[in-house]
Amino acid sequence: MKSSTVYSPSNTDVKQMFNHIAPTYDFLNHFLSAGIDKKWRKKTIALLAPYQPKLILDIATGTGDLSIEALTLNPEHITGIDISENMLQIARKKITEKNLQQKITLLIADSEKLPFPPSSFDTVICSFGIRNFKNLEAGIKEMHRVLKENGIVAILEFSTPKNLLIKYGYLFYFKHILPFLGKIISKSEKAYSYLPNTVLSFPQGDEFINLLQKNGFAIKTYKRLSMGISSVYIAMKN
Repeated sequence: MKSSTVYSPSNTDVKQMFNHIAPTYDFLNHFLSAGIDKKWRKKTIALLAPYQPKLILDIATGTGDLSIEALTLNPEHITGIDISENMLQIARKKITEKNLQQKITLLIADSEKLPFPPSSFDTVICSFGIRNFKNLEAGIKEMHRVLKENGIVAILEFSTPKNLLIKYGYLFYFKHILPFLGKIISKSEKAYSYLPNTVLSFPQGDEFINLLQKNGFAIKTYKRLSMGISSVYIAMKN
């Protein structure tokens, strides 16, 4: 059983790293995933449609793509938080260009110490950010705290394919090609070697479901996407 404290530098290191790669973050996400990351976000938000959330919190919102996609649910308001100011600057630019300032609010905040009272949101969403939590269990407890009764959490995160042939190809790409390309484009020595390390150390599938259940959630949906390259978890607050 893996520890609930996922491999991660300090929060300060993570913040500095994402501040550094912010200008190339969107390009690299789409380029290195061949654009599939957009489909994964759409699928995650589509799974939330039956719950009709009105107040949504997007944790580790980054450059805001999941928040913008979540507007298809017609919520009253979305609040996005992140520890990286440079990432939020890009998100603000997108939101301003789309004239969405009245629908989405962005704040600097720590995902493990959310600045909101209990029972503030109908739904908490997070894409490709939860593996960066210094203390995963603390972050899950905070999600639970700020959700209303029967509130929903939706988490999209990288995972490892089960098919051995696909898995070996995926791991080779993740450990060698992705860090090489990421370093050249982002000019960051650490960021795209850090990525595979966090993915491979993050609890996946039943292990992550057990962690959600341990901290007050009942799993509603678990789907492996694109042959298991990513996974989406939908759970309800008990």
